[in-house]
Amino acid sequence: MTSEDVAAGLGICPAEAERACTELTTLGLLREEPGEPSAFAAVEPESAAERVIAPMERAIRAQRAAVETLRGRLQEYSRIYEERPAPGAGREGVEFIAALSATRAAIAELAARCETEVLTSQPGGGRRAEVLQEAIARDEAMLERGVSMRTLYQHTARFSQGTREYVERVSQRGAEVRTLDDRFVRLLVFDRKVAVIGVEDDPGAAIIVREPNLVHFILSTFELWWVSATPFPLEWNNRDVADISEQLKQRITLLLSEGLTDQSIATRMGMSVRTCRRHIAEIMDRLGVKSRFQAGYLLGSQRAATRPDTPPTSPVAD
Repeated sequence: MTSEDVAAGLGICPAEAERACTELTTLGLLREEPGEPSAFAAVEPESAAERVIAPMERAIRAQRAAVETLRGRLQEYSRIYEERPAPGAGREGVEFIAALSATRAAIAELAARCETEVLTSQPGGGRRAEVLQEAIARDEAMLERGVSMRTLYQHTARFSQGTREYVERVSQRGAEVRTLDDRFVRLLVFDRKVAVIGVEDDPGAAIIVREPNLVHFILSTFELWWVSATPFPLEWNNRDVADISEQLKQRITLLLSEGLTDQSIATRMGMSVRTCRRHIAEIMDRLGVKSRFQAGYLLGSQRAATRPDTPPTSPVAD
């Protein structure tokens, strides 16, 4: 039987019959007749399967054997891995984490293992609702285990309803919360052994520090912020509001005298640009000037005229 016979018998074109014969030959269902290259003979399907599939099965078995050999070699390193120094045991205990999900997972693990103390500083004003929701369960779990907690916010966080509710809940469980007028670094410190520091230009990234000397420096810095901060009030009164508002204006006045833009001041103070500009307008009114340029020039001149041994007076003081 030739491809021409197939074409004539099936009523198909010679090219299609040629392709069909080639495919059946590849599957082992046709074989060329000895001495007749153009003639084919049919092969029993079971015999064809044995001849075609057997080499594939041998290749699979060989591949499986290679996999098991490689698995055994890799498992030989398990003991070496398990005997490695613990993270931070050396002098290089600094790790950079780029992804937000990895950062959250690392913080959750450190919080779960925390035994005695956690210190946190959260700049930027009021925190978002989803962040507070994630934090409250984690922080209450630590407090219920007897872990002490101290947290720093900026003054502007006092005007965030969600942040106030969070502070009230953790304070009822023994946490201490204070606020500062100026910006500081975002960080967490667990058991005075491990610190997690935020990355300025990437809110999802973090640096985990276990090197003892660096952790000590971070702790010392936190303590300086802490003694300069004021307690977060759980109940509002007009005097507290006025005092905080005045502190904010004094800090904005200083930043104005340094020539910072409205956006830069707002970011540093943890407030919106709109709120910042409202404070600047009130400062300009007190100074008796009509433009921001005049305010900056006047404040800069006052700073330059102040003698080093004379305490400066605030131009916004009553």
